[in-house]
Amino acid sequence: MTHQPDRRRALKMLGGLALGLAGGALAQQGSALKGLEATLYKSPTCGCCGEYVKFLQAQGALVKVVLQDDLSPLKRRYGIPPEAQSCHTMRLAGYTVEGHVPLVALQKLLRERPRIDGIALPGMPSGTPGMPGPKTQPYRVLALVKGRLEPFVTL
Repeated sequence: MTHQPDRRRALKMLGGLALGLAGGALAQQGSALKGLEATLYKSPTCGCCGEYVKFLQAQGALVKVVLQDDLSPLKRRYGIPPEAQSCHTMRLAGYTVEGHVPLVALQKLLRERPRIDGIALPGMPSGTPGMPGPKTQPYRVLALVKGRLEPFVTL
């Protein structure tokens, strides 16, 4: 009989520990970009870019939005080839980030700090942060390296 209360107490403690660990993991995931400053350049008429800004802010990033009618000069300045371009360009932690890049790729970039100019997710793939619809294909995030494109990560 004395084993029953001990077992219940142990199970409650294990359950509480599991909840605490899960909550901590979720909190850590939600703050992946916490406190990082980003500048996102977008067209005044692009709605999906605004959704991407909300996504970044939910991850803790401090996002400054710069509205520009023509982003072509900016994309040339940061060495983004036409085949890698998307609807918005961002500067984050010294890197250029082109398009609706998923959080996992941003985390990899910030964790590894590779010697590249930035990363790009060409086009506007369905299911990426800020884009409606389900994921319909693998996301091939590219590294920007002195005007060239190299594989960075496929998600």
